[in-house]
Amino acid sequence: MKKQPNKTQAGTNVEKVKQQNAGAFAEEFASETNAAEVKKQNRQSEANKGNQQNQQNQQNKQ
Repeated sequence: MKKQPNKTQAGTNVEKVKQQNAGAFAEEFASETNAAEVKKQNRQSEANKGNQQNQQNQQNKQ
């Protein structure tokens, strides 16, 4: 059997499968991610970093 580019031995179109998989995963992750919750957690993390730096600065001054 002559090898065809972008096809498996069974004749599956590799590029088409990659596109299908990319679309399926993108939808899956998008539906599982709560953007507002992520932003809230990021703000809390940044605030905590600032607090830790302030505490370290105060300890260094003492």
